[in-house]
Amino acid sequence: MNRKIRCFFWIICILCGLLASGIIAVEAAPSQRVAIVKIEGAINPGTVSYARHAFDMARENDAPAVILELDTPGGYINSAEEIRRVMDEFNRPIHAFVRPNAISAGAYLALAADSTYMVPGATIGAAEPSYLGLGEVDEKSLSYWEKEMVAMAERQGRDPGIASAMVRRDRVVEGLSEEGDLLTLTAGEALAVGYSEGTVENYDALLAEAGLPETAWTVVEKRAVDSVVGWTTNPVVGTILLMIGLGGLIVEIISAGFGIAGIVSIVAFALYFGGNIAAGMADYWVLILFVFGIVMLLVEAFMPGFGVFGIGGIVAMVVAIVLAAVSIQTGLVMLIVSFVLAGLFAVLAFRFFARRGALRHIILSDEEKADLGYVAPPDQKSLLGLEGVTITALRPSGAALLDNRRIDVVSDGSYIPANEPIVVQRVEGVRVIVQALKKNEKED
Repeated sequence: MNRKIRCFFWIICILCGLLASGIIAVEAAPSQRVAIVKIEGAINPGTVSYARHAFDMARENDAPAVILELDTPGGYINSAEEIRRVMDEFNRPIHAFVRPNAISAGAYLALAADSTYMVPGATIGAAEPSYLGLGEVDEKSLSYWEKEMVAMAERQGRDPGIASAMVRRDRVVEGLSEEGDLLTLTAGEALAVGYSEGTVENYDALLAEAGLPETAWTVVEKRAVDSVVGWTTNPVVGTILLMIGLGGLIVEIISAGFGIAGIVSIVAFALYFGGNIAAGMADYWVLILFVFGIVMLLVEAFMPGFGVFGIGGIVAMVVAIVLAAVSIQTGLVMLIVSFVLAGLFAVLAFRFFARRGALRHIILSDEEKADLGYVAPPDQKSLLGLEGVTITALRPSGAALLDNRRIDVVSDGSYIPANEPIVVQRVEGVRVIVQALKKNEKED
């Protein structure tokens, strides 16, 4: 057990250092250099964490401008909006560099920049939103996202109709899109309609076009914490972490102890909540609510039946898991899938370990056989309806004389003194329940 505790302690220390401290070594960008901020892959909370750090580095090192390099198929709308807010707080020029694709939320970030440049063969647009795993969004969400795109276009003096056509299939831009298709622009088309300031090959060419010739630049690299946040907040990874966490929790509750399953469960939940908290998607009170739910379940485990503590614990855990996710819809899908998989995992795990005898210390395997001296208690159903007399007072248990035999009995809840006539009211297994005879109709 001491070895398990030490292992658990070091795991928690590593996780805390990785997710919370943010002191993972990153080489400081030299001052007075243009900062290159790379938005690569799907835009998620990890991208937000990286963008915050990158723009802080640019500000601290007095960078004259930022090149926002975009190579993304899109991602979470709320993450893109958070990055746009980070960009708005930076009071130096931001030049978007589409290299080679700024699709969906990536197009939004390009529109939010002060200027946009594209490499030959690059594309921008196709910004129709959708719910992850739940199909198309409703009209309310679609209208909101369209206005966000239009607002960014208007802010930079670009044609808002083109931004609208990137979001809605029923918007048509003559010569560029047809009804039923989302608008996507090539580098040449973007330049022709004013959605790009130029087509360039590299950073130096971009800086020359932007009026900063021969200016040095430096790339702000991702930190390990940004990668971990992006990894743990991925819905697929999040579902796996929840499955492992819930599966381990189920195993620990059933086995009535604390072991490897409990440690694995804690690590999985720590990664899930730690990543989402580090990404700014959840506050610490969500984690506190989850821990409170577990405590309530533990209290319920030591109480007979299933009541307020059990229900309250489950509700608290469910609410915490859903609120920690990138959206409520995503959280619900992740929770349902992970719970089903965790149940299957727990069943398979018990079958696996049971075959190898690993559960002998928690499962009673001894059999009580007649040839070994075990005698089953007699069937008491024949006593139903018999009348007798109490030998001892029933408070509520005691003894009574029934069928000329001394029988252990239980009253129906009332006190019955000794030498009182009784009748057997019902029989539950070996439990004989009686009541005073005066409570029943007596025969004439």
